[in-house]
Amino acid sequence: MSLAGKVAVVTGATRGCGRGIAVELGAAGATVYVTGRTTRQHQSPMGRKETIEETAELVSAAGGVGIPVQCDFYVVSDVDALRDRVLADHGRIDVLVDDVWGGDKFVEFGTPFWESDLEKALGVVHNGLDTHLIALHRLLPLVVSQPGGLVIEVTDGDVDDYPGPVGIPYHLVKSGIRSIGRALGADLAAVGCTGMAVTPGFLRSEMMLEHFGVTEKNWREAKEPDYVMSETPRYLGRAVAALAADPQVSRFAGKTLASWTLMREYGFTDIDGSQPDWGRWSEDVHGGGLDPSTVDAAAYR
Repeated sequence: MSLAGKVAVVTGATRGCGRGIAVELGAAGATVYVTGRTTRQHQSPMGRKETIEETAELVSAAGGVGIPVQCDFYVVSDVDALRDRVLADHGRIDVLVDDVWGGDKFVEFGTPFWESDLEKALGVVHNGLDTHLIALHRLLPLVVSQPGGLVIEVTDGDVDDYPGPVGIPYHLVKSGIRSIGRALGADLAAVGCTGMAVTPGFLRSEMMLEHFGVTEKNWREAKEPDYVMSETPRYLGRAVAALAADPQVSRFAGKTLASWTLMREYGFTDIDGSQPDWGRWSEDVHGGGLDPSTVDAAAYR
């Protein structure tokens, strides 16, 4: 899965899936522009400690070239500056991964929309959707400048059915991103490029680990029975790297594919060597009405 000589831009690469994707693109040999708001000198409103410089260093350590560029994707001038930087350096983007989120502080899970805070609700939508549109509007010209470009939208979930207590704003953002992936599949095919969307399973990101009060060393101790099927952000990263290296990737145009679906397609593993299959677990365990704590997770990893 060599991506040597390829130029990638990953938005929202400070932490989580964005970081995992950037590192795995680097491990495959790509030059990766690591973009986000938090640097060692400036912290975003999310208040997180992770920085784009750390991610870029991980990209380079993995074998690629990591280039940190501070960018708030809600600020058009920031995105213009990013575009101009990549244009001056390379003249093109081979792989664009649109992973901006920034909605964690605004989501009110389990709260009826009519009882929720409207400002927070709009914050979810603005940070989760407007940023994607701005990034695409400004960066797509560098992708479509030559055939073969790949654009991947990162969402949560591979179907549009309303999953319940996540709330309307969150559902709007994540289903909206899947819709963008479908539209890109059609629009980019006309210029010889490919657009699509991907989703992780139950993610073992920095924030999720903190939410469950565990670390990467003891995550199996989380008081959440389904967390035995969790995956690191690098798992989705390996899925994206496999897509980027696939000469027939256009067959997936417009689709939303999950980490576990792509694992079955390409055969990659998570960093611990396992192959968590959240889709099969959900179908068998939850679809079958089983108690997750009584099921042997090893059979699904």
